[in-house]
Amino acid sequence: MTDNEKKLIQARHRLEEAQARDRVKQRKARTRRLIQEGAVLEKALPQTVSMSLNELET
Repeated sequence: MTDNEKKLIQARHRLEEAQARDRVKQRKARTRRLIQEGAVLEKALPQTVSMSLNELET
């Protein structure tokens, strides 16, 4: 394996790691947003606390 091949593989791995970090960051941001939106919903409509998921969807 030549130095150029090693560098190419290393660069590819760095890119994959950066993409994985971005996916984790996006997933955490989505989770945070969903939790915050749920809290706002519960605050505005307190009766939703005792409702099941099926009841909320319909």
